[in-house]
Amino acid sequence: MKPARILTIAGSDCSGGAGLQADIKTITMLGGYAMSAVTAITAQNTLGVSAVQPLSPDLVAAQIDACTGDIGVDAVKIGMLGSAAIAHVVADRIEALDVPVVFDPVMVATSGGVLADAETIAAFARLMRRSTVTTPNLPELAALGGEPAVLADAPAVLVKGGHGTADTLVDRLLSLDGEIARWETPRLATVHTHGTGCTLASAIACGLGEGMDLTAAIGRAHGFVQAALRAAPGFGGGHGPLGHAHVQQSRS
Repeated sequence: MKPARILTIAGSDCSGGAGLQADIKTITMLGGYAMSAVTAITAQNTLGVSAVQPLSPDLVAAQIDACTGDIGVDAVKIGMLGSAAIAHVVADRIEALDVPVVFDPVMVATSGGVLADAETIAAFARLMRRSTVTTPNLPELAALGGEPAVLADAPAVLVKGGHGTADTLVDRLLSLDGEIARWETPRLATVHTHGTGCTLASAIACGLGEGMDLTAAIGRAHGFVQAALRAAPGFGGGHGPLGHAHVQQSRS
C-alpha cells in the first residue's frame, strides 16, 4: 500500500523541535509521506523565538499548488501561518480540497514567543469552518473566545489540557452535541515539551489520511506524543524537543 500523503502548512523551526520539522518527523515515523508548504521562517530554539519572517502569500499558495497538483494529498495539517493574508490564502486552497484537515491554531511558542497577531487570529474562523478538527490548547481556546465561540465555527474541537495545573492531563474532543471522547494521562515530569502541539496535530492528520476515524486517529496520536515525550533526548537549555525518531511502536 502507498503511504498516506500528508501536507503540513506551517512555519519552520530552525532548531528542529516544532513547526514543519516536527511535523515531518512525526508523519515519517507514522508511515506517511510528508510534504510541506512553508509559511514563515523563524529563528528559535528551546529558549525562545528571536526572529520571525513570514513568506509572501503567493509563495505559500504556490507551494500548496505544487504539492496537491502533482503528488496529491490525503490530509492536511495547518500550524503557524505568519499573517492574516497567508491565513486567507490557505483557506482559499483548502476550501477547494476534499480531504481531512487538522488545524492547530498556533499563537504562542512553548517558549513564550508570539507567533500570531490579532489580525491573523481573526482570520482563523475560515480555517476552523473547513477543518475536520481544531486543536487549541487552553490559552489558545481562551484567545479564540472559549468553547462556544470555537464550536460556532469548528465542527469538532480537541481541547488540549497540557497547560492545566492538575496531575492528570485531560484532552477533550467536543462538538456542538457535547463531549465525544476524552483522553486522560498522568502529567510527565519533564521540561522537554517543545513541539507537542505540532506533533499531535500532524499525527492526527496522518491517521485521518490513512482512513482512520477521528477518535481513533486522536487516540493513536496521543500515544505517539506520550512516547515521544518519554524519548526526549534532553537537548537545549529550555523547553527541549521530543524524541520522535525513537518511538518504536508508532503504527500500533
